Amino acid sequence: MSNHKALNMFGRSGNPALKADTFSQSARGTSSSGGIQSMDSATMTLQGTVNKTGILLALVVLSATYTWNLFFEGGAGAVMPIAIGGAIVGFIFALITIFKKQWAGTTAPIYALAEGLFLGAISGIFEAQYPGIVIQAVGLTLGTLASLLFLYKTGIVKPTENFRLMITSATMGIALLYLVSMAMNMFGSGGIGFIHSNGLFGIGFSLFVVAIAALNLVLDFDFIEQGSEMGAPKYMEWFGAFSLMVTLIWLYLEMLRLLAKLRSR
Repeated sequence: MSNHKALNMFGRSGNPALKADTFSQSARGTSSSGGIQSMDSATMTLQGTVNKTGILLALVVLSATYTWNLFFEGGAGAVMPIAIGGAIVGFIFALITIFKKQWAGTTAPIYALAEGLFLGAISGIFEAQYPGIVIQAVGLTLGTLASLLFLYKTGIVKPTENFRLMITSATMGIALLYLVSMAMNMFGSGGIGFIHSNGLFGIGFSLFVVAIAALNLVLDFDFIEQGSEMGAPKYMEWFGAFSLMVTLIWLYLEMLRLLAKLRSR
C-alpha cells in the first residue's frame, strides 16, 4: 500500500486530516488570537472548498500527465524514480498539512503536484497492462463522488454515530491489514496473498475496500459542512479540499486494483 493510502486510513472519519474537533479547534484558535483573526477574518464556505478541490484536482492531473507521458516514452525505468520521489514528497507534505493547517494554502497544492507524479506513473503501468483501465477507474471514481454527494445532500445517507463507528473501524482494520502485508513483504514472505489475488475472495476484498473508501467521502462531506457552519477560518477551505483529495486518491487506486483483478480473469 502506498504512503498516502496508509495516511488516509486513520482518524475518526477514516481520514486523519478530519478529526471530530478539527474545525472547532481552528475556530477557537483563530478567535483566541487577535493577530490571526485580523489576518484572516473571512470564514470557510462550501463553495470555497469546492473551488479549491477543483484546483487541487487540476494540479494532480497536470503532474500526472507528465509522468504518464514519460512512462510511455521511456518506460518504467525512466519514470519510477520520479514516481517514488513524488510519493515520498506527497507523504511529507500531507503530514505537514495535517499538523500545520494554517499552511494548507501552500502545502496542499504541493501535495497534489507530488501525488500526481506518483499517480501518473502507476496509471501508466496499469494502462500498459490493461488498455482502457485508467479511464474506467477515473469514471468510476468521479461517478462515486457525485453519487455519494447526491445521497448525502438529499439525506438518503446520513453520517450517524453508528455509521461513523462502522466506517472508522473498517478503515482502521484495512489499514492494519495493509501494514501487516507490507511488513511481511519487507521480510520476503510475499505478504497476505488474497490482497492481490484475482480469485473470488480477492475480488470480494477489493470490493469491500472500495466501498469503505467511498463511504469515507460521506464523512468528509459532513465534516466540511460542519466547518462552514461553525465559521472555521478561510484557510480551512484548503484543508478541507486536501482532505477530500486524500480520500479520492485512495479510492482511485483501489478502483484500479479492483479493475485489474477483474481484467486479469
